[in-house]
Amino acid sequence: MSTPTVSVRPAREDDVELIYSLIVALAEYERAPDEVVGTPELLHRWLFGAEPAAEALIGEVDGAPVGFALFHGTFSTWECRPGLWLEDLFVLPEYRRFGVGGRLLGNVARVAVERGYTRVSWTALDWNAMALSFYRKIGATVLDEWTNHRLSGATLQAVAATADSSAAPAAPQEG
Repeated sequence: MSTPTVSVRPAREDDVELIYSLIVALAEYERAPDEVVGTPELLHRWLFGAEPAAEALIGEVDGAPVGFALFHGTFSTWECRPGLWLEDLFVLPEYRRFGVGGRLLGNVARVAVERGYTRVSWTALDWNAMALSFYRKIGATVLDEWTNHRLSGATLQAVAATADSSAAPAAPQEG
């Protein structure tokens, strides 16, 4: 039996439906399928539109797409340098242990290094033992002292309504 060939490539515009299907598969794996409220059209806009907000890589086994990594920029005030936030890294269950996840993460790390960025950060669910074990194995630092927070939906709108409008940077105009 031959060893499968694992490769990673940048996502292309024609990968939007594929990436969206992998996002849905990720949500199912994370036991939250109803939380996917975005659309392929929105994904296309923010990955390949006039002002992309994120980037993606596709992991393949023998030329077949089996996973993805989606990431975007961050900024460290303490280091005064940018970094990357790994929003999602997902490999279809039947292709785990082929090295696809490691290759995807390695390529995200390479993007950060090549751009002169200082770090790659992400979160992982506390019950995802396979992922947590992998992250420990590669030497990732666990930030136990940090607690994630989020504003979204009506709460985001309510907090935004308290803002001093003269202090906010202008929003990009759609064209």
